[in-house]
Amino acid sequence: MESYLFPAHYDLVTPDGHLTSTDRQAPDQMQVKLFIQNISPAFVGFSIDKEYVSFNLKSALGQLGLHGITLDFELDRPNLCAEVSILLKAYGKIARTMLDHLFEGSYIGKLFAADPKRIVRNPDYLMRMFGRADRQGRPLLSLGGPKGKDELLLEKIDGRTIAFLQLQEGILSYDQTAIYGLLPTIGKALTHPTFRLRTLVQLDQSWLLMAQRKVIKDEILLVRTAPLHIRTAFGKVVDSLLPAGVSHTSSNVLEPDTTASGDVYELYGASNQEITTIPIEFYTLEAHREHVFFTDRDQLQTCLENPSSLFTAFETAPLPLASRAAVFVVKGEQMLSLKPEDWIARKTHKTEFPGLFYPAQQALLVQHYIEQQADYPFLKSIEDGLITSQGILLSRYFPSPLMKRHLLSDLVQKCLKGIYFKYPSLAYGNFFSHEDRSMLLDLAKFGIPVYWVDENSGNILQYVPKPGKDAGMFVPEDKIDTFIKSTAFGIYGSTLLHGNFEDELIAMLRGIIDMRSEFNHPLLNSETPIALVTGGGPGLMEVGNRAAKRVGILSCANIVDFRNSSNLNIQEQKQNPYIEAKMTYRLDKLVERQSEFNLDFPIILTGGYGTDFEQCLEEVRRKVGSVAPTPVLLFGHPDYWRAKINSRFRCNQESKTIAGSEWVSNCFYCVSNAEQGLKVYRHFFSNTLSIGPNYPPYSEGFAIIQ
Repeated sequence: MESYLFPAHYDLVTPDGHLTSTDRQAPDQMQVKLFIQNISPAFVGFSIDKEYVSFNLKSALGQLGLHGITLDFELDRPNLCAEVSILLKAYGKIARTMLDHLFEGSYIGKLFAADPKRIVRNPDYLMRMFGRADRQGRPLLSLGGPKGKDELLLEKIDGRTIAFLQLQEGILSYDQTAIYGLLPTIGKALTHPTFRLRTLVQLDQSWLLMAQRKVIKDEILLVRTAPLHIRTAFGKVVDSLLPAGVSHTSSNVLEPDTTASGDVYELYGASNQEITTIPIEFYTLEAHREHVFFTDRDQLQTCLENPSSLFTAFETAPLPLASRAAVFVVKGEQMLSLKPEDWIARKTHKTEFPGLFYPAQQALLVQHYIEQQADYPFLKSIEDGLITSQGILLSRYFPSPLMKRHLLSDLVQKCLKGIYFKYPSLAYGNFFSHEDRSMLLDLAKFGIPVYWVDENSGNILQYVPKPGKDAGMFVPEDKIDTFIKSTAFGIYGSTLLHGNFEDELIAMLRGIIDMRSEFNHPLLNSETPIALVTGGGPGLMEVGNRAAKRVGILSCANIVDFRNSSNLNIQEQKQNPYIEAKMTYRLDKLVERQSEFNLDFPIILTGGYGTDFEQCLEEVRRKVGSVAPTPVLLFGHPDYWRAKINSRFRCNQESKTIAGSEWVSNCFYCVSNAEQGLKVYRHFFSNTLSIGPNYPPYSEGFAIIQ
């Protein structure tokens, strides 16, 4: 796969070849042999029938009256070279003289593979390129300038798109006193493969405005159209659509990487009919080099809407799972036909970085690690201009945060329209690091969507930041709007208990849903959906997520990786199966995870150390004002909550360590059933609840609802 990212040439052409032998058989013809080397491994000619591969003569030689007939060729795929036998025919005195200046070592042309599968069939493919430009601002398609759209006549003939280019009045001719003196220089220039000859030849051309455009036997006719420049396809003259008896020379291919051709055409044969148009057919570039916009890829977008297509695509990634693997996909057909060899697979070896006290060594090791990543060749190719089509990156593992420099570069940001991954981490499985979550936020800010092809849920989850928060979750695509707009209720409670809370929670959630039509509160109204968040584990968290699913609200979880804890009940390792939207955390970021619950309305149940911490955190949030004073429900018997809270609250009061903040106690309400919980919420949403710093505290540290 990597080979196609670094070719010197497009995959439909070879480099120019040089003459290895010449045999002048007559004044107007010469049989030559050509050797071509350094052919791209991706050259299409290696894999299609020989009948579709032909020799393409340098356009400068065609304009001088030469035509090359392919007699035979042999492609050597292992050695990436070819030998070609060609008969050069000369039309006119200038061409016959030019044959005298062709020698061994002259670079005269290349092979072109007219792959039938790459023929442009739909005229819309070309027309939508008008008005678009590449990264240098050059039009992707222009005829006599970017406003020539109305002058480009396109027809669909025999299942292919044909452009009929209108010829300008008159013909091109040569200054006979000068051109012959230029031919030796041209012959010498041909021994330098990178020398551009067209401009040199054009110095001695002149325009005969009144001359007729008729082809005369044994002469070359040079005609001109408005310059056609197309950066998204090869163009090729269609001889069969020229008038009978007229053919174009083998300089018949318009290349996409030049703006110096596309206006002069060389015809030979014999005909009394005046030529009026030049018919051109088109062949697409490699998909990743077509400059095609993501919005134009209807089939790819359809594939991405089907989760099974993405899961199937990831199944083609090469094993072992311990290797990173990535592929850049730009069209639906490519995604549906992925093979293991289409992916780039890399094994990464991250050494300990020395730190900022050794900046040169640190930078070197970081760069080395970046270049080991499977994503790197694709991102680098986008930056280098080898990938120009917009597309998506499929990556077995979420990209390393060290790739941020490339992912957020201007060129990549314009080209990369989505990152899809299967596993968050090679070392930690389904759990993101702090740096991962930071990069997720950055990618979202730069408009690069990130998707988790999640085996646990069988869904495609998109990362979505919660508005106004420096945190987000992976959310099913059909629930994104719900997540963004939702008011978040949440469950804190033990992983070891299930209790008899589920029926009451369901009744309370349904009551809240019904209340939406009664109130126009910012957090509860008919336009604001409801979501419920838990820690994602078993026990009471599972009860909460299951209840959310049963009443039809978004079921979310912030899941922490307890696998590496050495002092833990095994139950906490199990995720419950009722989660729709989620974010994951590693064990060392347990406190950070807790801060990102971002609950509007917490509900605290029976629990242990973790639940105690969560209850204290909600107190602190309200005390410092990081959240508004909304009610926190303490679900259970008052005696349980007295034992949990009362002594601590009174101790703080007596020691005066909460002086001025005692009011926080009026945010906590002990309820025993759904009816009591709904009573608290109804008073809050109707602005009749005595809550906040302007109201007195409760002596026990919380209120008891009867």
